[in-house]
This record gives sequence, structure tokens and C-alpha cells, in this order.
Amino acid sequence: MLKRILILSASVGNGHTVAAESLKKAFEIKKLAREIRHEDVLKFTNPLFRRLYGKAYIDLVNNMPEVLGWMYDQLDEPWKNEKRRLFFDKLNTQPFVKMVREYGPDCIVCTHFLPSEIVSDLKAKQKLTCPQAIVVTDLDMHALWLCRNYEHYFVALDETRAYLESLGFPADKITVSGIPIDPIFSESKSKVAMREKYGLDPKIPTVILSLGGFGVGRIDTLLDALVSIRRPVQVLAMCGKNAELKKRLDSVKNADRNVRIIAVGYTKAMDEYMSASDLIVGKPGGLTTCEALAKGLVFVIVNPIPGQEERNSDHLLENGAAIRSNNPVTLGYKIEQLLSDPERLNVMRRNALNFARPQAAFDIADKLVKIIPT
Repeated sequence: MLKRILILSASVGNGHTVAAESLKKAFEIKKLAREIRHEDVLKFTNPLFRRLYGKAYIDLVNNMPEVLGWMYDQLDEPWKNEKRRLFFDKLNTQPFVKMVREYGPDCIVCTHFLPSEIVSDLKAKQKLTCPQAIVVTDLDMHALWLCRNYEHYFVALDETRAYLESLGFPADKITVSGIPIDPIFSESKSKVAMREKYGLDPKIPTVILSLGGFGVGRIDTLLDALVSIRRPVQVLAMCGKNAELKKRLDSVKNADRNVRIIAVGYTKAMDEYMSASDLIVGKPGGLTTCEALAKGLVFVIVNPIPGQEERNSDHLLENGAAIRSNNPVTLGYKIEQLLSDPERLNVMRRNALNFARPQAAFDIADKLVKIIPT
């Protein structure tokens, strides 16, 4: 058993913090450490840097995704601008450094590249001696994740391991674990039981519509496309914390339609809604993708963010676990075609389950306990 584990994320989007919380939960369930602490590194920076790192990213996603894609490609060169970036980050993260050194962890686990490069610099200067593990939270690996001073990498794919090995990273310091998701997604739950629990027809195909990241106009376009489906379908429109959107969708009349829209607000039961479903429509972010795969959902990719989500899309398509709708107008048609071919749908569902790694959080926790000296 380890004494103190410090898990570090950055609230740039939601995936990095969810991965960190999933790891924390896995350590707690298996009782592998006496104390597990999760911190968002951006809490220990100044407001301007926090806005630049977090808010600016979300603004680009929503308003200029093509710029984000360009930046992603420009920065995806190993060790490019490493010293300049590190100098800028160090200027703005002194409270974070102070917190880490005062806490004195036995092991640091990073689910974002910002804290990993700061910790790496501290280790290089012998200001910190504890081991560092880096957990990459996308299927593909961007060059920003590359780190010089670390003890272990956890990556999603064999292809990513091959990429690291091609750069000279030792094979014995890389584990293909998958991306850590909440351990609850590894629990098997009856599709029929979950549909009955949430008032759904157990005999009708169910589609999750993941609305996070879509603007109002795009949401309306997606809904218009879905209601054009000419066979019975029930759509779980996941509104998250957008109460106004849920209220609007609650007012949609479902009578005389093949497609029933059910608005779902913020929920902690996403694993149960996914267990009730057959397909998921949305953007393939790293965590959402892995949760969906764990439940055997076929992904219907719509408007992926250029960069990491485009690459996630490629891997889903290569593994036969997804279809992609490049034109929202034909989204309903593509879903209808897939639902009308049960054999194809079952093959894709099996592909999703074969691609999934629902135990990733547990596997990472077990591996860390073995390789980190106590």
C-alpha cells in the first residue's frame, strides 16, 4: 500500500478531471493507498493564466474549431518550443509547485500534460524525487504529452506505444491500459431493466444524443434530422446542466411521431442510460468514447473537433465501432439504415466491446502499486 498519491488534472474541458476522479475512485475501492488527493492544477495559477488555459480553449471549441485544429497540428512536433512553453508555464504555476512540495506525495499521477512537464522540470533539478506517472486521456497522443522525467506512461493504444518507442522511450516504461473511466462502467446492467427504470419502451431502439459542445443552432439541426427517422426510435437528449435546453425539449410534442424525444438533465447515472441504449450520437471526446465503448454502444460521429476528436474518430472507424455523418441533414437517414440492419449493428456492437477497456482505472492503479517503491 502506498502512503500518499497525488493525482493532477487540468480543467480544460471535462475529460482530464473525470479521468483523475476515476483513478482516485479505483484506488479507494481497492484500498491501495492510505491517502489519495486529486487537484486541478489551474486552481494554483493566476486568473489570467487560468482563463487563457481553460476558457480560451472552450471559446475556440465553440467559435473557431478550425483554429484549434490548426494549432493542434502546428504543435504536434516532438519537443517543439519545449523550453519556451516551460518557461511561460513555470512563471504562472509557482503556487502549484509550492503545494506539491509541501504535500510530499509518494507518487504523482498526471492526467494532463501541464502538470507533468512542471513535475518533470522539478525532478530534473532534483527539487522533487517522487515518481511520476502520466496517463494520456485521448486515443491518440499529441506531442505536448511528451515528458523527459517520468517513471511510467499509460496510453490507450498499441499504436501509441509504438509511437513512443519510435522516439526512444523504453518499452518497459509504457503500459497500454486504455483511458481510465469511472469503474461503474465496468458493471454489466440489463438493457431491458434500465429501459424500464427510466420509462422507456424495452422493445424500441434507443439512441443517446450527447449535446455537450453543440451550439443551439446545431442542436436544432440534429434534432430535426433525428425526427425524420421513419421507424420507432426513442432519443435520450442529454442536456447536462443546460436547464433552459431541457425545458425547451420537454415542451416538444411527441404525439404522432415515430421518434420520441426524452430530455435528460444533469445526471450521475450516465452508465445506466448508456446501458439502456444502442447508439450514441455526438462528438468523440476521449472519456465519452471510452464510456460508450464499455457499454457496447455504436458511435455515430457528428462534428468532431479538429485535432484530437478527429483522431479519435479515425480509430473508432478503423475498429468498426462507428459511423460518421458529415452532413447533419442525412444523420437520420444513416441511423435509420443502421437500425434496419440488425446483423451489421450486432457486429459493430461486438467491435465496440472488443475495443473497450472498462477496467482501465483498476489496471492503472494495480500497475502503479507494483512499480512504485513503498
